[in-house]
Amino acid sequence: MKIHATPLAGLLLIEPTVFGDARGYFYESFNARRFAELTGVQAGFVQDNHSRSAKGVLRGMHYQIQQPQGKLVRVTAGAIFDAVLDLRKSSPTFGRWYGVELSADNKLQLWIPPGFAHGFTVTSDMAEVQYKTTDYWAPEFERSVIWNDPAVGIVWPLDGEPLLSAKDKGGVPLAQAETFP
Repeated sequence: MKIHATPLAGLLLIEPTVFGDARGYFYESFNARRFAELTGVQAGFVQDNHSRSAKGVLRGMHYQIQQPQGKLVRVTAGAIFDAVLDLRKSSPTFGRWYGVELSADNKLQLWIPPGFAHGFTVTSDMAEVQYKTTDYWAPEFERSVIWNDPAVGIVWPLDGEPLLSAKDKGGVPLAQAETFP
């Protein structure tokens, strides 16, 4: 497993070691001891989530203002453009975003510490996204930054208007969002 720093403080791109031959491939998608050794993060994951979405669906930018969740995100079918926004006021990268393609082919994973908003759009015909969280889903604390806030400027690889949930249409601009210290 290789760990790659990103331009956002604490956000890590993880490249697993894949063992392949004529039969297919094998890799550890998570190993708590190795993850802690390489990242310095003791992540106590409590929940696994799995979503399936069609091309053009955009989910995000989500976070929980209380019970914030760290997330370890990967794609097991298809491909997405994954975007993360730093909402930690004390961070040198507050208000900045990072985006990367995660796919079943590249097998990359993204470690998103608590204090970030997270979203993605599906770039293949369909995608299945799986992620571990460090705290439980708490709908009363869930918040959304609007996906197309011009002050943030995420460059989404979209062909036309995205398919959005009512919750995602109701996101607020970063300037009005509740943030972390």
